[in-house]
Amino acid sequence: MAEKFIIEVEPAKPAKDGKPSVGPVYRSKFAKDGFPPPIEGLDSCWDIFRLSVEKYPNNRMLGHRKIVDGKPGKYVWKTYKEVYDIVIKVGNSIRNCGVEKGGKCGIFGANCAEWIISMEACNAHGLYCVPLYDTLGAGAVEFIISHAEVAIAFAEEKKVPELLKTFPNAAKYLKTVVSFGEVTPQQKDEIEKFGVSLYSWDEFLQVGSKNQYDLPLKEKNDICTIMYTSGTTGEPKGVMISNNSIVTLIAGVKRFLESVNEALTMNDVYLSYLPLAHIFDRAIEECFIRHGASIGFWRGDVKLLTEDLGELRPTVFCAVPRVLDRIYSGLQQKISSGGRLRSTLFNIAYARKLQYLKDGCKYHEASPISDKVVFSKVRDGLGGKVRLILSGAAPLSSHVEAFLRVVACAHVLQGYGLTETCAGTFVSLPNQFDMLGTVGPPVPNVDVCLVSVPEMEYDALSSTPRGEICVRGDTVFSGYYKREDLTKEVLIDGWFHTGDIGEWQPNGSLKIIDRMKNIFKLSQGEYVAVENLENVFGNNLVIDSVWVYGSSFESFLVAVVNPSKQQVEKWAKQNGLSGDFNSLCENSKVKEHILGELTKAGKEKKLKGFEFIKALHLDPVPFDMERDLLTPTFKKKRPQLLKYYKDVIDTMYKDAK
Repeated sequence: MAEKFIIEVEPAKPAKDGKPSVGPVYRSKFAKDGFPPPIEGLDSCWDIFRLSVEKYPNNRMLGHRKIVDGKPGKYVWKTYKEVYDIVIKVGNSIRNCGVEKGGKCGIFGANCAEWIISMEACNAHGLYCVPLYDTLGAGAVEFIISHAEVAIAFAEEKKVPELLKTFPNAAKYLKTVVSFGEVTPQQKDEIEKFGVSLYSWDEFLQVGSKNQYDLPLKEKNDICTIMYTSGTTGEPKGVMISNNSIVTLIAGVKRFLESVNEALTMNDVYLSYLPLAHIFDRAIEECFIRHGASIGFWRGDVKLLTEDLGELRPTVFCAVPRVLDRIYSGLQQKISSGGRLRSTLFNIAYARKLQYLKDGCKYHEASPISDKVVFSKVRDGLGGKVRLILSGAAPLSSHVEAFLRVVACAHVLQGYGLTETCAGTFVSLPNQFDMLGTVGPPVPNVDVCLVSVPEMEYDALSSTPRGEICVRGDTVFSGYYKREDLTKEVLIDGWFHTGDIGEWQPNGSLKIIDRMKNIFKLSQGEYVAVENLENVFGNNLVIDSVWVYGSSFESFLVAVVNPSKQQVEKWAKQNGLSGDFNSLCENSKVKEHILGELTKAGKEKKLKGFEFIKALHLDPVPFDMERDLLTPTFKKKRPQLLKYYKDVIDTMYKDAK
């Protein structure tokens, strides 16, 4: 019998009064005697930083690469105390601009020391930190500023022009803009017309220098950040996360890492490149700050990521599947171009170690000689010191995960969580090879259950329990800002309904197998609201119906289209193409024409790059109920469409690459 990593804390409930059945409530076996208790004196995100400054004032905290003569040099560091002194100055300047506790402060730009400093200044004065980011679409930054009533915003130097575009509308709330770098006299003139002040970073540090403001008292349940995520309807939703959620998460991560003998220490080093605007990176960096560890920033270019890794030599590496896919492809290429002898040696060492791991061998005991001789080069490629690789934000393909587990000379763990659950909710365990392809058991600070979804034929009480994943605990968010209606839809009796479908494995780990709503993630972690896209693309005479699909293992979308017989025949005639409707649907020129129409529609609606269709299939037979592709009310049955067109989809992805 496999070891089980979860314990039951409440029994299952049968279906009742039209409500679906609910599986047992489970929690991590690392919490069998209760969740980790709160840490004395640690009530807010400010306490996390403040206590580390007291404990580790001279530890290296934030580092960046200095560019010397156009070439990147070594990492240059600020200590915890040095960062603290700047944070106090920034906080005084913010207060000097009239922003009080509970005020909203926007931060816009790539990860850098100033990002964290601005964030800590918000934490110090009880401001809501509101990350602004533009991947949510053209008008998103302006929407967030107005919706959250952002009074002051910090921005990376090159993002200042983008922030200027939000005026005059944003000026209703936004009164102060601070650049992380310089500003031009023209930018100052332009923004002052709207009654808004613009400062360079160095100027802003002096703004409050004459005044010392007392830090307000911060409560556990105070909101510390509002993170906007894409909603199904198009408007971003502001997820309110309290101090307590982040503090609870940190206690859970600490308990988890200690339980598997991988505790964080002040000697750990982290490469900060995943966006701080998202909860995954924010939560990890808070954990590092809690332990007095070091955070080094990348240079902002994915092509230079390996160079930054080599210079910083981090001990923990967090990634999204797209980055790990890149590393995998790069390694595969190196292996195949290394000559026959080398690739044969590699394959023998790989097969041997893989077998040892499958047999339950501990990671570092599976094949120490191969690790030294063969796989150490892979480890060196990540800087040479990585002990934990954590993948999140979208599912990682099993073949990539298995490959990295063998060659990376580090534990490769896959996690799952949402902004609404303060990131990490599940994470797989080191040395458990049978957790491959799963997100592991719950973290030791939440309760989890599955709720049956009869309309999708998922049963939480069957021998293979499947259903919607629901989470309860202090890490769960406090609600959507100004959207009580949306909050009530997903937060029911203390349980957050994720909209994702999971399947319990015998060892207590969870596999994510489906999504309830029609919103999904591509491999780079971008969300796609598919109904919205189908409305954009379907609004065209040549198209009767369109089904858009994106695999979370791919970075682009494909579509199956029912074209208009009349329009296709008319176009074919005008362009000298012969044949009946069925053969025209096979014709590559017709496909090109329709793909062109979709691209045109996408450009008109200012869709983002990943929302465009890269390949399509034309089906002359409209989607129908006979093939079980539509509901009686003509809604698309997405799981059935995927099943029916599976081969077509696979071919499109293969041919489009």
